[in-house]
Amino acid sequence: MAQDRDISVVMPVRHAADHVDAAVRSLLAQRLSPLEVLIVDDASDPATASRLAAWRDADTRIRIVPNEGRGLVAALNSGLRQAHGRLVARMDADDIAHPDRLLLQRAFARNRGDVSVVSCLVESFPRSSVREGYRIYERWLNALTEPEQIARERFVESPLPHPSVLFPRELVLDAGGYRDDAGPEDYDLWLRLAGRGHRFAKVREVLHRWRDHPDRLSRVDARYSLERFLETKARHLAPLIGRRRVSLWGAGMIGRRLSRHLLQRDVQIERFIDIDPKKIGRTVRGRPVTSPDALPLPGDDVLVLGAVGSRHARGLIRARVTAAGHVEGRSFFAVA
Repeated sequence: MAQDRDISVVMPVRHAADHVDAAVRSLLAQRLSPLEVLIVDDASDPATASRLAAWRDADTRIRIVPNEGRGLVAALNSGLRQAHGRLVARMDADDIAHPDRLLLQRAFARNRGDVSVVSCLVESFPRSSVREGYRIYERWLNALTEPEQIARERFVESPLPHPSVLFPRELVLDAGGYRDDAGPEDYDLWLRLAGRGHRFAKVREVLHRWRDHPDRLSRVDARYSLERFLETKARHLAPLIGRRRVSLWGAGMIGRRLSRHLLQRDVQIERFIDIDPKKIGRTVRGRPVTSPDALPLPGDDVLVLGAVGSRHARGLIRARVTAAGHVEGRSFFAVA
């Protein structure tokens, strides 16, 4: 019976004939029962639709839900609403799940009552096509496993690979589901859930293989551009900042672009901080650029944001700011 399913996998599909067989096969091979695989077909091409129909006819665990080309966010919300499982697992049509992924994630969720969303370690493939930027991102993702680590880094980048997660269905529905605001829908959801006090963690095993290819949405869709990520960060940072005076460490490209979105939300940026002598003494958006010597002392009305995109800058900024007495998550956030 469908209503007895423990976990529903929600997998939006569009034009995925080349990879969907491997994705579905990995789900049907899960060592967990009962299981529902909910495939939301977003007006796929005939080749993909034919493969989906064949899988549906071959296995009663598979349901096909039409989305009529309404897009990814509508497909995700449709899948959430129609899922029968108490828990929902995400999956993409070009990825491959380890046979124990759902079994281990469900066990983890049951054993960790302090955690709302469970992810796992991931491996991008085929390795020959994975660029260095994604390899760095993968290493960063896989280093964040505990709630405190993920919370600390949540404004740096999206700390959870979307197709790797497992969460209670009602949790996300109560938060309003996915939002279609021209930005990264998964990152927006994680920040909203974190803002509600929910915690995230990962099973410390590689349980999800994340396919990399030129048509990957994160490469070709404007919703996942740097600008949209910065706008999403600013939208969720602004309520945390409130009326505090911000010192924004980073007068380069990332800091300048983030500052524009923050200023549009009436955030009070008092100064920029930078170590580049060519920038110190100048102004950015009418605010002075100072050296780290002008770093303000901790106080109820002070917040420091670290927004430098170079690879090793975050650790250096974190060390300098915390040495000055600031507490990360209270008066300091790394945002790049």
